[in-house]
Amino acid sequence: MPRMLSGHLQGRVLSMISHMIRPSQILEIGTYTGYSALCLAEGLAPGGLLHTIDINDELNGIVSRYIEKSAYKNSIRTYLGNAINIIPTFSETFDLVFIDADKINYSVYYDLVFDKLRSGGFIIADNVLWSGKILLTEDELDKDTIALQAFNEKVQSDPRIENVLMPIRDGLMVIRKK
Repeated sequence: MPRMLSGHLQGRVLSMISHMIRPSQILEIGTYTGYSALCLAEGLAPGGLLHTIDINDELNGIVSRYIEKSAYKNSIRTYLGNAINIIPTFSETFDLVFIDADKINYSVYYDLVFDKLRSGGFIIADNVLWSGKILLTEDELDKDTIALQAFNEKVQSDPRIENVLMPIRDGLMVIRKK
């Protein structure tokens, strides 16, 4: 399903943001094939670590092969399971969080990671434009679109953050914790 893959331009933007931040700890929610993890890992500070979570065990072999072939194989840890259960087990403080998983739980993921994000740290949420569906009328909305609308509204009304929506591919919401 190539539509689900972060495209080349988005991958380069994620890499650039990671290089600008130089994070020591990154959390990615939604690994898919591992492409975005590899892009984000490019900007890790020396000795940094990227933690990536995915629930789809069918892609685990592909992800492992790509990571193992990369220069970042010692800097990426994969977790298989439900992110809602895994995130609370982390004791790390994250510099950067990338959310690109099931749209229904974006608000839940945001709440789970917020206190684990350092002040000045960033959350990047993918798919916030949802192919323009977030602009549909109420009777045209599906559950994913409703969830993304709620997430976007939550972010816009949160006084603890600053944010900008970047219209790259399907929309990247870049959020900075004050």
